[in-house]
Amino acid sequence: MSERNDLPGGVVADESGGQAAPGGEAAPGGEAEAVPPDDRPGGRPGDQSGDRPGAGRSPGRAAKGREGLAPPLRHRIITSSLLTVAALYFLTPVYWLVVSSTKSSSDLFGTFGFWFHDPHPLDYLHQVLTYDDGIYVRWFANSLMYAGVGALAATLLSAAAGYALAKYRFPGREGVFNVILAGVLIPGTALALPLYLLFSEIGLANTYWAVLIPSVVSPFGVYLCRIYATAAVPDSLLEAARIDGAGEARIFSTLGLRLMTPALVTVFLFQFVHIWNNFFLPLVMLSDSDLYPIQLGLTSWQGYADRQPELYQYTVGGAFLSVLPLMVLMGVLQRYWRTGLTEGSVKA
Repeated sequence: MSERNDLPGGVVADESGGQAAPGGEAAPGGEAEAVPPDDRPGGRPGDQSGDRPGAGRSPGRAAKGREGLAPPLRHRIITSSLLTVAALYFLTPVYWLVVSSTKSSSDLFGTFGFWFHDPHPLDYLHQVLTYDDGIYVRWFANSLMYAGVGALAATLLSAAAGYALAKYRFPGREGVFNVILAGVLIPGTALALPLYLLFSEIGLANTYWAVLIPSVVSPFGVYLCRIYATAAVPDSLLEAARIDGAGEARIFSTLGLRLMTPALVTVFLFQFVHIWNNFFLPLVMLSDSDLYPIQLGLTSWQGYADRQPELYQYTVGGAFLSVLPLMVLMGVLQRYWRTGLTEGSVKA
């Protein structure tokens, strides 16, 4: 009776020195044929998991596969270069404003524009805020009121209109949406003069309402809210709320507005920036300097700068202060720009 010893890899040897194949079967001639490791499932001797996806893959081979999915190095270099150029293009004016707001009017024209020279930022900004009995502060408050109230009202109106166009069926729905969509193509400057004539007839020209009322209309906001409500507000969730006895107003306020938060933040930011930077509409509507927003007020300062040179520095300092609310707003609200808020709210 032959004595058998187990060798590594499951190969069995008999007394005669011959090797048997795994499983105890001897090869003809007393010598067993060893199965190459790569011929077995999974690529390793004795491994029974070769039918699993990725089984037996070496770490080096897996890393090479991941490297194959990454974009080529030259594409990454080109992308990084383009993004760097774009960042410099947009940040260079802000940097110039920061530097110029620390200079006097004479230093603005007599020194290098992209570097500091005898900086006194707090003194110059204080002069901007206190000039002409603090008229700049009033302009700043007017802009906050125009942009804040107008953007908030425009967001709520766009949300209600977009939600209704997306979730309710009524005759002429597509026609109404097409008319609103056509409003996106009409520039605001083309409507300024007709709006002025209309507001003059009803006695609202040269008032806060002359700027606020046109600001609450946002055709693009309605379009965006309808598209987002169609995709993000499930009909089954609304039906469940109706079965539970919720009214349409409550469904819209508790479910619709919450699920549409990313779209509403986008509409609010777009409308806020649009109203904040709007120049032509206040120029047409307003004649009282106490009602001016920042953009119109800074333009009036620049118009008198030839006779009062210090207004050059005040204009630059005021322009620097005017971009701060936009930067803060973007930084605070960008965390709400997230997709997939409704993922998992309704199970298939």
